[in-house]
Amino acid sequence: MNGMIDLHMHTTISDGTDTPEQILFNVKNAGIKLFSVTDHDALAGSMIIPGLLQEDDPAFIAGVEFSCRDDEGQYHILGYGYDPAGEAIQNLAQMTHARRMKKVRARLDYLAAEHNVHFPEEEIKNLLALPNPGKPHIGNLMVKYGYAATKEEAITDYINGIHFPHDWVDPQDAIKAILASNGIPVLAHPTYGSGDQLILGEEMDDRLARLTGYGLQGLEVFYSGFTGKIRQELLAFAGQYHLYVTAGSDYHGTNKLVPLGDTGLDKAEEFPSGLTEFLAVCRTYTGRDNERKPE
Repeated sequence: MNGMIDLHMHTTISDGTDTPEQILFNVKNAGIKLFSVTDHDALAGSMIIPGLLQEDDPAFIAGVEFSCRDDEGQYHILGYGYDPAGEAIQNLAQMTHARRMKKVRARLDYLAAEHNVHFPEEEIKNLLALPNPGKPHIGNLMVKYGYAATKEEAITDYINGIHFPHDWVDPQDAIKAILASNGIPVLAHPTYGSGDQLILGEEMDDRLARLTGYGLQGLEVFYSGFTGKIRQELLAFAGQYHLYVTAGSDYHGTNKLVPLGDTGLDKAEEFPSGLTEFLAVCRTYTGRDNERKPE
């Protein structure tokens, strides 16, 4: 069971360091049989990877991860098995990309004005040409040019100094767009909130009551870093709210010290019923026919 499923990973299309081609190579080497690329606010990976699959390659599920916020907190909403050409999810991805580009430019201006951080014009041009640039990309540039010792220091001590309190996607809008495009909306790493916040017990119950009211259909119960106690609580909530269960590592290549397949699923004696049900209904691509179909 260990490493057989990993439904949460990122490529160079967002803030990972593996290209789609490299991530497929690494997925195969890790022994993973079913995977999904869930780049932040971007659908390109789910359009590229099916065309790369060969007959004996792992099966693939279209994925995406939308960064969301409302008056109650911050959320990451995963979308699985959607139609990449769906109008609702395409519109949301285009809107979030435009917001991301606006934030990148604002962060560069802030760093220059408040911290005297300046990059060569060619570096800025290359940064803005990336499919979905974000804080990790700017942080890596700060390390490269000696403004910070690590990417994490650059983000925490410098980049996070500018805030965008009213420029977020509402989780209700993300869930609606995923559903409208025939996808399954899932709450990513549910226990982890903003910063070091841990959401447990009654607070989690309140959050799930709201999100399921919007149409949330699943919980990422198995996730790198989750303890057995957290997994058990989330499994209980999944049962209480009749939610699907998913498993993902949140692999980012060298941008994050999490290996492929590190989901905690190997700690389970058998697949939870919520995961079995998710796999039964979620549409997949295979290298045998490159067509979307229930697997």
